[in-house]
Amino acid sequence: MPDLSPSAAKTPRVRFAPSPTGYLHVGGARTFIFNWLYARHNHGTLVLRLDDTDVERNTEASVQSIFEGLRWLGLDWDEEYKQSERLALHRQAAEDFFAKGLAYRDFTPAHAGDDNQSSAQGAWLFNAGMREMSREESDRRAATGEPFALRYRVPRGEGRTLSFIDSVYGAQQKLADEVEDFALLRSDSMPTYHLASCVDDADLHISHIIRGQDHLTNTFKHLLIFEALGAETPQFAHLPLLVAPDGAKLSKRKHGPVVSVTTYRDAGFLPQAFVNFLCLLGWSPKNDREFLTLDELTAAFTLEAVNRANAVINFSEEDPFDPKAVWLNSEHIRALPVDQLGACIEPFFALAGFKASPEKLLAVTPLIRERIKLLREAVSAADFFFLPQLAPYDPAELIPQKGDAAMARRVLQHALEVLATAPFDHDSLDQTLRAAAASLGLKAGPMFQPIRVAVCGRKNAPPLFETMAVLGREVCLARIQQAVESLQSLG
Repeated sequence: MPDLSPSAAKTPRVRFAPSPTGYLHVGGARTFIFNWLYARHNHGTLVLRLDDTDVERNTEASVQSIFEGLRWLGLDWDEEYKQSERLALHRQAAEDFFAKGLAYRDFTPAHAGDDNQSSAQGAWLFNAGMREMSREESDRRAATGEPFALRYRVPRGEGRTLSFIDSVYGAQQKLADEVEDFALLRSDSMPTYHLASCVDDADLHISHIIRGQDHLTNTFKHLLIFEALGAETPQFAHLPLLVAPDGAKLSKRKHGPVVSVTTYRDAGFLPQAFVNFLCLLGWSPKNDREFLTLDELTAAFTLEAVNRANAVINFSEEDPFDPKAVWLNSEHIRALPVDQLGACIEPFFALAGFKASPEKLLAVTPLIRERIKLLREAVSAADFFFLPQLAPYDPAELIPQKGDAAMARRVLQHALEVLATAPFDHDSLDQTLRAAAASLGLKAGPMFQPIRVAVCGRKNAPPLFETMAVLGREVCLARIQQAVESLQSLG
């Protein structure tokens, strides 16, 4: 149980409360990150609470997917709860509201849920027949087993204004007369989002509620619930929405896997780079830096620096990832120590069927680090290090730009001779092959290209001498011999 003593209440208590109805959405991930940064910046407490009272839509697979996404981010939390284990607390609060006359039973089938109808006269606010029903009549109908929803009796005709100061959007107010009599319990006695969320926030002494801007209008209802509970109202901070390039709100249904956190993971994003990217969607440090470590993000984060404008994630059918996200990932890849980067790319090699030992990864990783933007690209950048034999050569690739097949054969045959006895370290290979080029009367380029294609299977490859040193003498000589034989087909 949390420490709710007066001394503990001086530090912020924030919560991330996902509903397990699907995978972890990038918008949900950003909300979690902002809550985490606020808690850690202010030495507070982060509560993870699964809002799982929607039994028709919640699934265990979604629960596991959410945890999978959160764990990949690498950010911890301090306390963990399930709303479904707190139903008695929610129902007791609803009964207390009813006993105090703050709620009433609504037996109207059309209004049994948490949705409210609209009419030609405007938005639905309340059903007068239900709101004004006597307690005796309400008790009689309930006693017969007639289903009902329990609704909050919003104060009307008093000219009351509901107001709060949002840490992002500033002063907010609305007339109570414009708020509908919202449901507290559904007809199956399950609590609605409004009731369960507020009761839990009050019981767990949540001091700051940091959530998406789409909940901004709900806050007026929540003010009434906190008041009815006799609880201190938390400080609210609503975050700008994440939208697609066309301005539409990012949607699991409409945009598919592109809004799932695990899509980024599986494509080869580093979690620290993804966190960095999401932080820049709706927030920026004072110095407008973009590449930030987690420690730097934690030190710089404030709610005052959160923007009000919606943040765009740029993607297309051809390219599912925002160019800034990819750039940041490449920067974080370059900043990562070689051994850590090797450990990050190893699963992608394993998935491709390559067995990469830690020693081999330690040797290969520095050669490809500058050549990849996503971790999965390591496989295509370095597959030739792990293949027992290269695919058949395109003989034309072996021929230097200013040369012919005869020149290429001469280069490769001479390379076979000198490499058979030369030391196989970077400096020795550099010296040996430059001397070989001079002996053939060639510049370095025409000498090195056929050898590069022979040992790597491509023109675009990591630095030649480092690559050859990692491959070793036996592999290099076998591949060069294979290339010579390939050139013989040209006559």
